[in-house]
Amino acid sequence: MYKLYLLSILYCCGQIIKSDYKEEANDLIESYILLERLKTPENFNRILTDSSSFGYYLQHLPLKPIDSKVLLYNGETKENNDIYCAVVNMDIGKKDLQQCADACMRLRAEYLYHKKRYKDIQFKFVADNKWHTYLDYIKQDYSYKKFRLYMEYVFNYANTASLKKQLNTVPFYQMEIGDVLVQSVNPYGHAVIIVDICENMKGEKQYMLAQSYMPAQETQILVNPNTLKPWFNKPDGSVINTPEWTFDTADLKRW
Repeated sequence: MYKLYLLSILYCCGQIIKSDYKEEANDLIESYILLERLKTPENFNRILTDSSSFGYYLQHLPLKPIDSKVLLYNGETKENNDIYCAVVNMDIGKKDLQQCADACMRLRAEYLYHKKRYKDIQFKFVADNKWHTYLDYIKQDYSYKKFRLYMEYVFNYANTASLKKQLNTVPFYQMEIGDVLVQSVNPYGHAVIIVDICENMKGEKQYMLAQSYMPAQETQILVNPNTLKPWFNKPDGSVINTPEWTFDTADLKRW
């Protein structure tokens, strides 16, 4: 059992949570909440947003038990299992649908659904570049089962190209929790989502990334290839190396 000493002070939007985690073994704490399990780097404090925000939702994502392996849609284990440190506890179904961009859209839609912001649940499709809304699809059936069917519908017709078109570009230094790094190239693209951010007294930020991949698989919290820790530094140049893709700082987008 890891020893945990936690000093936390929660504030509202834009404020900082002071985190001082100490444990005997490693950076993983036996908890099923992202914010509680993964400690911040030394001298960095976690930034929290308002409890009603998308950022708060992502920081409190439920995680599977420590040492869980990422499972594919067919129940097989992801081969490259040394690139992540935690697995999001969210059912992805048994179809090869929820891949990289889909996982980002799923997290956004889950947040909006549970906040009952139904009018905001909408995504653009590749073929027509038009919005396809949750409300038009469900026909007054607000059940979670119908919501999942809507998301499968989205996964079939949206991808990194359509996601990139529907999001807004933001400067990298203005990153926020919930922003997405997305590239659309032939034949494939990739997308990862920022699920946490911490900052030191100098204003330097580090951020945490989550992804799905191909074939469809559970969403995973990535480790930095350079440090094997779940935090990424702002790059010296514009290149961002993640375990399975290379992004540019210009790829940062916002909902």
